Amino acid sequence: MDSKPDSFGERVVGKVAATGDALSERASDAKTKLSDFARTTADTVDNNRASAANGLDSAASTLHAKADGLPGGEGVTSLAHAAADRLSTTADYVREHDVNRMKTDVEALVTRNPGPSLLVAAAFGFLIGRAMTHD
Repeated sequence: MDSKPDSFGERVVGKVAATGDALSERASDAKTKLSDFARTTADTVDNNRASAANGLDSAASTLHAKADGLPGGEGVTSLAHAAADRLSTTADYVREHDVNRMKTDVEALVTRNPGPSLLVAAAFGFLIGRAMTHD
């Protein structure tokens, strides 16, 4: 049988190719939009690092100031001061590292400690889920 240029098979192949091209274009657009969103988010985080670090320092100072007055004795006081020191250290880290460096550090931490990282992610997921469904 002769193959006509306008045969059913050629039309199907043409439609499939056109659909593939359209899907490829949409995927490319989505990738571009996601990349733009990630860049915008990173810029926003970088622009707010100083404010976040100052908030952590403020919390650390408040905790140090109130630690000695907490009930529970020396053990509780010691834990409160240790927590305040960690908050202060975190403030310094946030102040000194940009989003890309923080991302690299988190990736390295997860790679070195996959089990605990998975547990922490599950706990955060649970808490976020509870916060979103709790009235």
